[in-house]
Amino acid sequence: MDDLLNGILALMAMPKARLDAFFVPRRFAIPVVNIGNPGEFTIRELAEKTLALIPESRSKIIFKPLPPDDPQRRKPDIAWATELLGWKPEVDLDAGLRRTIDYFRTVGCSR
Repeated sequence: MDDLLNGILALMAMPKARLDAFFVPRRFAIPVVNIGNPGEFTIRELAEKTLALIPESRSKIIFKPLPPDDPQRRKPDIAWATELLGWKPEVDLDAGLRRTIDYFRTVGCSR
């Protein structure tokens, strides 16, 4: 199973009483758990890595102005996922990209 699915399943399996005990003192009525990868990289780096893994691609990176509310940093805080669920990602970016690309090569991908 992949990291995201493991995190979602762990959260779904958590007893309500345990969720309440964790979140009510923090004044969160709804459990909010960031299940992401805290590795920090830019969208440009992600695009470049992806294209490097698909040498047959004719895609080009196009640069456009950022939206005014675009976050300058994208680094999920997974502290609550680790504390509450004992969860942390195990698949690094490169391996995850390779798995994803292999999957789409297997099932086919329409444009």
